Amino acid sequence: MAHRSTVPGLLPPPGYAHAAVVETGERLAFMAGAVPMDADGTLVGPGDPAAQTRQVLGNLETALRAIGSDLRHVIASTVYVAATEHHDLIRVWEVVQASELSDGPHTSTLLGVSHLGYSGQLVEITATAVIP
Repeated sequence: MAHRSTVPGLLPPPGYAHAAVVETGERLAFMAGAVPMDADGTLVGPGDPAAQTRQVLGNLETALRAIGSDLRHVIASTVYVAATEHHDLIRVWEVVQASELSDGPHTSTLLGVSHLGYSGQLVEITATAVIP
């Protein structure tokens, strides 16, 4: 069982936990970065970080379900946003917070980066999840 917590005395996190501890005996999945591509390899939401985030979350959910887990069982994630403006990070984080990924809450890091792997890609999310 995963135990998620926020730490008294630290700034309360906006929609994520400070720590996630997994009891021994749990199965963990370390997911590759989910990207905003459809099954045919077409970029979804060119120039739109929110649309790309929705596609990334959908792809992550599909990958998690294939191994017997889902977004609610994610204990840690890293959200990468190719952006130079802070408001683009906020737009992406708002989509993440509105998703089942934030039901945990899980530990998370939001990063602004200069480039991601595919041309036009603005968002990528890696995750660690418990397989119940």
